[in-house]
Amino acid sequence: MSTITETSAGRARISARTLRTDRWWLPPLLTVAGLTAWVSYATVRVFMQKWYWVPEYHYLTPFYSPCVSTGCEPESALFGRFLPNWGILPFGALTLPFLLMFRLTCYYYRKAYYRGFWASPPACAVAERHKRYTGETRWPLLGQNLHRYFFYVAVLISVINTIDAVDSLRGNGGFGVGLGSLIITGNVVLLWAYTVSCHSCRSIMGGRLNHFSKHPLRYKLWTQVSKLNAKHQELAWITLGTLALTDFYVMALSAGWFSDPRIVN
Repeated sequence: MSTITETSAGRARISARTLRTDRWWLPPLLTVAGLTAWVSYATVRVFMQKWYWVPEYHYLTPFYSPCVSTGCEPESALFGRFLPNWGILPFGALTLPFLLMFRLTCYYYRKAYYRGFWASPPACAVAERHKRYTGETRWPLLGQNLHRYFFYVAVLISVINTIDAVDSLRGNGGFGVGLGSLIITGNVVLLWAYTVSCHSCRSIMGGRLNHFSKHPLRYKLWTQVSKLNAKHQELAWITLGTLALTDFYVMALSAGWFSDPRIVN
């Protein structure tokens, strides 16, 4: 009777980093290019502290919402002006750090920058160059576990953005609709979709339930959020685009580059 001993040799002993012959490096490269371009644009706009408000139609860029600095235009500050007007402090400093952390700790963005910027790993079936792997068990990656709490703040900020969208439906002395208000409102709708499609939201809706049949409302909410959750990656990128588009449009109007096409009033 023979004894068979099974052993695992780990990764195949080949000199090549991977046997993949496709352009596996293209997705992480595009991710790095896309995120770098967006962060560069957003950083410049956040610290410009001008061309953020269109008083004729109450258009406020989401990068400055809520505008709570003493340097903000009085009409743009729906929630008051109480932060000091320091040059290095953005007008929207009250919410920007929380939005940044909500995105950074998002499950999709973790995958994006782990692969794109850290090459950990850069793609499936491609060995990473790091000698050690500790996962999210050490600082600063240990902070990824705070994602749920940033989600709660993101919901509150989405409410503020909704108020901004409603406020943009004001023309010269009354109700009005322009291309700008449609862009702002569309951006808010997509931001809500991205926020509620978050994995944390899905867990909140249906987590810790042993019997869905005993909680029909939560089951229905969990089902709807799960459908959105399947589009979380797409929504993450789309909302980066709509945020930049909304900000650029408001900036262009505020700078006087062109006029806002009006549909009503």
